[in-house]
Amino acid sequence: MAFLRRFLNFIYTASGVAASLCLIAILALIVIQMLARWTGEVFPGAPDYAGYAMASASFLAFANALNKGSHIRVSLLLNALQPKMRRVMEIWCFGIGTLISWYFVFYCQKFVFWSWKFMDISQGQDRTPLWIPQSIMLVGAVVLAIALTDHLLQLIFKGQHGIVQEKAGEGH
Repeated sequence: MAFLRRFLNFIYTASGVAASLCLIAILALIVIQMLARWTGEVFPGAPDYAGYAMASASFLAFANALNKGSHIRVSLLLNALQPKMRRVMEIWCFGIGTLISWYFVFYCQKFVFWSWKFMDISQGQDRTPLWIPQSIMLVGAVVLAIALTDHLLQLIFKGQHGIVQEKAGEGH
């Protein structure tokens, strides 16, 4: 089990690193586009690529943010409950989140498949096959679904989820 825990934590961290690389790519695209404008050149598709990188960064960061306790969780009600009822409510919340995330993954993979099958391309100047940025979104969605499932199973079998709790005022 220790190997599985290390592997899952590695996946969550790697997904967060990939998200940060997407943010760096956005910065690079903006700087290159600015330089191109100053020199009178044109960088076709730069806004489209920046948009793809932003969507990729968002989806890739979801699981890592969940694991680090950075997602917004409304815990006002949970904190007011007795420990047993709190555990039941957390299982219910993680269960609903897990079902919704796997439902999203199911339809997202169909979306990517049909974009690939019909050779759907973007309507911008870049003419990128849309299945490529959609695939990155799918990877992020799968990692989030795995993370939610992981925390649900931890909550059921260990009695507590693996989300790091940030103390008030000690944000990053």
